[in-house]
Amino acid sequence: MQDLAQLEPIARDLPQTKRGHERCVALLESATELFLKFGYESVSLDDIVNHAGGSKASIYKYFGSKEGLFKAICDYRRDQFFKDICQPFDPKLTDLRNYLISTLLNFQKNLNQPEKAAFMRLVLEQSQRNPELARHIHEQGPKQIQLAIAKALENAHSKGILYCENPLFSAQFYFGILRNLEWKILMGLPAEESDQENIKYISYCVDHFLDGHQKP
Repeated sequence: MQDLAQLEPIARDLPQTKRGHERCVALLESATELFLKFGYESVSLDDIVNHAGGSKASIYKYFGSKEGLFKAICDYRRDQFFKDICQPFDPKLTDLRNYLISTLLNFQKNLNQPEKAAFMRLVLEQSQRNPELARHIHEQGPKQIQLAIAKALENAHSKGILYCENPLFSAQFYFGILRNLEWKILMGLPAEESDQENIKYISYCVDHFLDGHQKP
Protein backbone atom coordinates (compact mmCIF):
# COMPACT_ATOMS: atom_id res chain seq x y z
CA MET A 1 0.00 0.00 0.00
CA GLN A 2 1.20 3.49 -0.80
CA ASP A 3 2.45 5.59 2.09
CA LEU A 4 0.81 8.93 2.89
CA ALA A 5 3.44 11.00 1.11
CA GLN A 6 2.78 9.21 -2.19
CA LEU A 7 -0.85 10.33 -2.11
CA GLU A 8 0.13 13.98 -1.73
CA PRO A 9 -0.01 14.94 -5.41
CA ILE A 10 -3.19 12.86 -5.86
CA ALA A 11 -5.52 13.75 -2.99
CA ARG A 12 -6.52 17.41 -2.64
CA ASP A 13 -6.66 17.20 1.17
CA LEU A 14 -4.00 14.67 2.20
CA PRO A 15 -5.34 12.22 4.79
CA GLN A 16 -3.35 12.38 8.02
CA THR A 17 -4.25 8.97 9.47
CA LYS A 18 -3.94 5.39 8.32
CA ARG A 19 -7.73 5.09 8.30
CA GLY A 20 -8.06 8.24 6.19
CA HIS A 21 -5.43 6.92 3.82
CA GLU A 22 -7.27 3.62 3.45
CA ARG A 23 -10.54 5.45 2.82
CA CYS A 24 -8.89 7.58 0.13
CA VAL A 25 -7.45 4.56 -1.66
CA ALA A 26 -10.74 2.64 -1.32
CA LEU A 27 -12.57 5.48 -3.07
CA LEU A 28 -10.02 5.49 -5.90
CA GLU A 29 -10.21 1.74 -6.40
CA SER A 30 -14.00 1.47 -6.08
CA ALA A 31 -14.57 4.34 -8.49
CA THR A 32 -12.17 2.77 -10.98
CA GLU A 33 -14.00 -0.55 -10.82
CA LEU A 34 -17.38 1.11 -11.39
CA PHE A 35 -16.15 3.40 -14.18
CA LEU A 36 -14.68 0.43 -16.02
CA LYS A 37 -17.81 -1.65 -15.58
CA PHE A 38 -20.51 0.93 -16.33
CA GLY A 39 -18.76 3.92 -17.91
CA TYR A 40 -17.92 7.30 -16.41
CA GLU A 41 -21.21 9.03 -17.21
CA SER A 42 -23.36 6.22 -15.80
CA VAL A 43 -21.72 6.20 -12.35
CA SER A 44 -22.79 8.69 -9.68
CA LEU A 45 -21.01 9.71 -6.50
CA ASP A 46 -23.74 7.86 -4.59
CA ASP A 47 -22.86 4.69 -6.51
CA ILE A 48 -19.21 5.08 -5.56
CA VAL A 49 -19.98 5.70 -1.90
CA ASN A 50 -22.36 2.74 -1.75
CA HIS A 51 -19.66 0.54 -3.26
CA ALA A 52 -16.74 1.82 -1.20
CA GLY A 53 -18.50 2.78 2.01
CA GLY A 54 -18.17 6.12 3.75
CA SER A 55 -19.84 9.30 2.56
CA LYS A 56 -19.82 11.80 -0.29
CA ALA A 57 -18.20 14.25 2.11
CA SER A 58 -15.00 12.19 1.84
CA ILE A 59 -15.03 12.54 -1.96
CA TYR A 60 -15.52 16.30 -1.74
CA LYS A 61 -12.81 16.55 0.92
CA TYR A 62 -10.17 14.52 -0.88
CA PHE A 63 -11.01 15.20 -4.55
CA GLY A 64 -13.42 18.12 -4.79
CA SER A 65 -15.80 16.56 -7.34
CA LYS A 66 -16.44 13.55 -9.55
CA GLU A 67 -14.16 15.07 -12.18
CA GLY A 68 -11.47 15.63 -9.54
CA LEU A 69 -11.86 12.02 -8.44
CA PHE A 70 -11.35 10.77 -12.01
CA LYS A 71 -8.27 12.96 -12.40
CA ALA A 72 -6.91 11.54 -9.13
CA ILE A 73 -7.56 7.99 -10.40
CA CYS A 74 -5.53 8.78 -13.53
CA ASP A 75 -2.65 10.05 -11.37
CA TYR A 76 -2.87 7.06 -9.03
CA ARG A 77 -2.87 4.52 -11.85
CA ARG A 78 -0.18 6.40 -13.77
CA ASP A 79 2.15 6.08 -10.79
CA GLN A 80 1.42 2.35 -10.59
CA PHE A 81 1.78 1.88 -14.35
CA PHE A 82 5.09 3.66 -14.79
CA LYS A 83 6.70 2.68 -11.48
CA ASP A 84 8.55 -0.36 -12.81
CA ILE A 85 8.59 0.36 -16.54
CA CYS A 86 11.39 2.86 -16.89
CA GLN A 87 14.19 2.90 -14.35
CA PRO A 88 17.03 5.46 -14.54
CA PHE A 89 19.76 4.34 -16.94
CA ASP A 90 22.99 3.34 -15.22
CA PRO A 91 25.72 2.23 -17.68
CA LYS A 92 27.50 0.51 -14.78
CA LEU A 93 24.57 -1.89 -14.34
CA THR A 94 23.35 -2.51 -17.89
CA ASP A 95 24.26 -1.66 -21.46
CA LEU A 96 22.05 0.76 -23.38
CA ARG A 97 20.69 -1.84 -25.80
CA ASN A 98 19.39 -4.10 -23.03
CA TYR A 99 18.00 -1.11 -21.18
CA LEU A 100 16.04 0.08 -24.22
CA ILE A 101 14.76 -3.42 -25.02
CA SER A 102 13.68 -4.18 -21.45
CA THR A 103 11.88 -0.84 -21.14
CA LEU A 104 9.76 -1.55 -24.22
CA LEU A 105 9.09 -5.13 -23.12
CA ASN A 106 7.92 -3.88 -19.72
CA PHE A 107 5.72 -1.32 -21.42
CA GLN A 108 4.27 -3.92 -23.77
CA LYS A 109 3.61 -6.34 -20.91
CA ASN A 110 1.61 -3.69 -19.06
CA LEU A 111 -0.34 -2.68 -22.15
CA ASN A 112 -1.37 -6.30 -22.70
CA GLN A 113 -3.13 -6.54 -19.35
CA PRO A 114 -6.88 -6.34 -20.17
CA GLU A 115 -7.81 -4.17 -17.20
CA LYS A 116 -5.10 -1.62 -18.00
CA ALA A 117 -6.08 -1.60 -21.66
CA ALA A 118 -9.72 -0.98 -20.67
CA PHE A 119 -8.66 1.94 -18.49
CA MET A 120 -6.66 3.44 -21.36
CA ARG A 121 -9.82 3.38 -23.48
CA LEU A 122 -11.77 5.05 -20.69
CA VAL A 123 -9.13 7.77 -20.37
CA LEU A 124 -9.16 8.45 -24.10
CA GLU A 125 -12.94 8.68 -24.08
CA GLN A 126 -12.95 11.22 -21.24
CA SER A 127 -10.05 13.14 -22.75
CA GLN A 128 -12.18 13.90 -25.80
CA ARG A 129 -14.72 15.58 -23.52
CA ASN A 130 -12.22 17.37 -21.30
CA PRO A 131 -9.19 18.99 -22.99
CA GLU A 132 -7.78 20.05 -19.62
CA LEU A 133 -7.82 16.45 -18.40
CA ALA A 134 -6.18 15.32 -21.65
CA ARG A 135 -3.41 17.88 -21.22
CA HIS A 136 -2.87 16.88 -17.58
CA ILE A 137 -2.66 13.17 -18.38
CA HIS A 138 -0.23 13.74 -21.23
CA GLU A 139 2.00 16.04 -19.19
CA GLN A 140 2.13 13.70 -16.20
CA GLY A 141 2.16 10.39 -18.08
CA PRO A 142 3.53 9.91 -21.62
CA LYS A 143 5.63 13.08 -21.49
CA GLN A 144 7.33 12.02 -18.25
CA ILE A 145 8.38 8.63 -19.57
CA GLN A 146 9.62 10.29 -22.79
CA LEU A 147 11.72 12.62 -20.65
CA ALA A 148 13.13 9.63 -18.73
CA ILE A 149 14.28 8.01 -21.97
CA ALA A 150 15.55 11.34 -23.27
CA LYS A 151 17.65 11.62 -20.11
CA ALA A 152 19.06 8.14 -20.68
CA LEU A 153 19.95 9.02 -24.27
CA GLU A 154 21.52 12.30 -23.17
CA ASN A 155 23.57 10.39 -20.61
CA ALA A 156 24.69 7.87 -23.22
CA HIS A 157 25.57 10.69 -25.62
CA SER A 158 27.73 12.40 -22.99
CA LYS A 159 29.62 9.14 -22.44
CA GLY A 160 30.18 8.55 -26.14
CA ILE A 161 27.97 5.44 -26.24
CA LEU A 162 25.93 6.92 -29.10
CA TYR A 163 25.39 10.19 -30.92
CA CYS A 164 22.10 11.91 -30.06
CA GLU A 165 21.83 15.63 -30.74
CA ASN A 166 18.12 15.85 -29.84
CA PRO A 167 17.32 13.32 -27.05
CA LEU A 168 13.64 14.28 -26.74
CA PHE A 169 12.96 13.83 -30.46
CA SER A 170 14.77 10.51 -30.33
CA ALA A 171 12.77 9.40 -27.26
CA GLN A 172 9.51 10.13 -29.08
CA PHE A 173 10.77 8.19 -32.09
CA TYR A 174 11.78 5.30 -29.81
CA PHE A 175 8.30 4.91 -28.32
CA GLY A 176 6.87 4.83 -31.83
CA ILE A 177 8.15 1.25 -31.92
CA LEU A 178 5.08 0.24 -29.90
CA ARG A 179 2.57 2.38 -31.78
CA ASN A 180 1.03 -0.50 -33.72
CA LEU A 181 0.59 -2.52 -30.52
CA GLU A 182 -1.06 0.46 -28.78
CA TRP A 183 -3.54 0.92 -31.61
CA LYS A 184 -4.46 -2.77 -31.65
CA ILE A 185 -5.04 -2.75 -27.89
CA LEU A 186 -7.14 0.43 -28.00
CA MET A 187 -9.27 -1.05 -30.77
CA GLY A 188 -9.74 -4.25 -28.76
CA LEU A 189 -7.97 -6.50 -31.25
CA PRO A 190 -6.52 -9.74 -29.84
CA ALA A 191 -2.77 -10.11 -29.49
CA GLU A 192 -1.53 -12.33 -32.31
CA GLU A 193 2.19 -12.31 -31.58
CA SER A 194 3.92 -14.67 -29.16
CA ASP A 195 6.30 -13.44 -26.48
CA GLN A 196 9.22 -14.59 -28.61
CA GLU A 197 7.92 -12.73 -31.65
CA ASN A 198 7.53 -9.56 -29.58
CA ILE A 199 11.08 -9.88 -28.25
CA LYS A 200 12.38 -10.42 -31.79
CA TYR A 201 10.46 -7.40 -33.12
CA ILE A 202 11.49 -5.06 -30.30
CA SER A 203 15.13 -6.18 -30.48
CA TYR A 204 15.14 -5.63 -34.25
CA CYS A 205 13.71 -2.12 -33.89
CA VAL A 206 16.06 -1.14 -31.06
CA ASP A 207 19.06 -2.34 -33.07
CA HIS A 208 18.04 -0.13 -35.99
CA PHE A 209 17.29 2.73 -33.60
CA LEU A 210 20.83 2.46 -32.24
CA ASP A 211 22.29 2.14 -35.73
CA GLY A 212 20.68 5.50 -36.53
CA HIS A 213 22.46 7.06 -33.55
CA GLN A 214 26.03 6.34 -34.48
CA LYS A 215 28.47 9.20 -34.96
CA PRO A 216 28.16 10.68 -38.47
